[in-house]
Amino acid sequence: MDILEFFAPLRRWWWLLILGTLVATLSAFLVLRRQPPVYQAQATVSIGRAIKSATLDYNEVYLGEQLANTYANIAKRRPVQKATMAALGLSWLPAYQVKTVPNTQLLEIVVTDTDPPRAQAVANELANQLVKQGPAGENTEVSQRQGFVKTQLDGLETKIQDTQDELTTAQEALGSLLSAREIADGQTQIIALQNKLATLQANYAALLANTQENATNTVSVIETADLPEWPVGPNIPRSLALVGALGLFLAILTAYVLHYLDDTLKSPTDVKSALGLSTLSAVPKLDSISEGNEIVALSGAQSSAAEAYRVLRTNLQFADVDRPIRLLQVTSPAPSEGKSTTAANLAVALAQAGRRVIIIDGDLHRPRVHRIFNVPNNMGLTTALLQEFPSPESLLQATSVPGLRVLTSGPLPPNPAELLGAEKTREFLTRLTEYADILVLDSPPALIVSDAAVLASQCDGVVLVVEAGGTRRHDAQRAVEALRSVNGHLLGVILNRVPTRGSGYYYYHYYHNDYYTNSGDGDGGKGSTGGSRKRGSRRRTRPVSPASAPVNASNEPVS
Repeated sequence: MDILEFFAPLRRWWWLLILGTLVATLSAFLVLRRQPPVYQAQATVSIGRAIKSATLDYNEVYLGEQLANTYANIAKRRPVQKATMAALGLSWLPAYQVKTVPNTQLLEIVVTDTDPPRAQAVANELANQLVKQGPAGENTEVSQRQGFVKTQLDGLETKIQDTQDELTTAQEALGSLLSAREIADGQTQIIALQNKLATLQANYAALLANTQENATNTVSVIETADLPEWPVGPNIPRSLALVGALGLFLAILTAYVLHYLDDTLKSPTDVKSALGLSTLSAVPKLDSISEGNEIVALSGAQSSAAEAYRVLRTNLQFADVDRPIRLLQVTSPAPSEGKSTTAANLAVALAQAGRRVIIIDGDLHRPRVHRIFNVPNNMGLTTALLQEFPSPESLLQATSVPGLRVLTSGPLPPNPAELLGAEKTREFLTRLTEYADILVLDSPPALIVSDAAVLASQCDGVVLVVEAGGTRRHDAQRAVEALRSVNGHLLGVILNRVPTRGSGYYYYHYYHNDYYTNSGDGDGGKGSTGGSRKRGSRRRTRPVSPASAPVNASNEPVS
């Protein structure tokens, strides 16, 4: 699979990609434009004494981080939420997040709301409720005890300072004493003051250990939430870009799913993989074709289609060099796939190359050759088969194309399969080869009636016409099996109605390069009639002699 074939679904379903992206983006825009702006308020809480203590050890830091995770989980629980709503008089809380700052003892409380004051109030109250969850919460007894300890600490601080002052004064006075008794009394006083100071300091340390100051399990607010001024969302451009990308991705996925669920034959690669046959030519889809205007091989305006039939003509010349083709059958798996039009244009292309050609309408159910060439159908093939000694010359009708004559179906019989399978039919077709270089036989679809299989056993070669993007893989495989079951000699496939614009333009481009560039690949499905050309332009190519052309190439001498 080459890169162009890989991207074929995207080129085929380009409108789906655009539609999916536009629908997703427009839907997101209509939804986002109705959403009010949202604001964020953030409060920060600290756990422990990390920012207040000059000395810390690893255990305190690790314990503080673990406590921060615990408090973050507590802040999301119902007790904290209910207490916050009760304190603010709210019946519900806006969305909020409580997250720890990595490798720290800090908690961030982020509240998102459409009302800035409410976001600020909720963030601050959540922080306040989180503080109350700590040891210094709303426990009255604990609070009173802490107050008493604080008062005692304040008194001890005063006594310690006074004792230090007295000790300093006594030490200074000791140097001015002269008598031994006074010196002894001074030293005794200093010792007493030192003992008092030691006792006061010991009491102070003991009381300080019972306070919440510098404790590891303490919660304090270090940053209150400010009133948010600018909204943080919705970010319309970013959201539209993301939704548009998602819509494009889903459309691409859908395009590939539709492509691989589509089991129709669309390219020479599909034909080769499904049927094991080469594609002899690819005929573009013609929007302007109508009843009585099917012979595009005569129209210079439809040069791409005419050249496609000339490519078919040349490929048939090299399809089986060891077995000259005198009687060629054209059929299709199902009706309305263009077999009669293909047979008529092929006959014209062969006649244009200077060969004597007879096109025979062997479809005794729905004959169309007489309509294509605008000739009467009162006598034809069935007339000859019912006569004891038929005269081909009296049944053949001339056309406007030199060298091309038509044998119409004639009156339709009640038993076409039995009539076509009779030995007399084989003898008559063999006799017709004396009047032409090649006979082109238009037969019924291979899957509808058994006529195609009956005729395939009598012909030198069979060409199967499939509609690009219309013939299902399974139907084509069944048609090939039916023809091969009677030893029909399948020469290849004609890919008909290849899209040339719109969602199928890739396939036309693919075939166009496939058949109109010098790239014979040895499998009969690729070749050229010259360099590539733009759609709507016509390019003449230099004739190539059969001796120098590859067996399966389509280096067609354009006539």
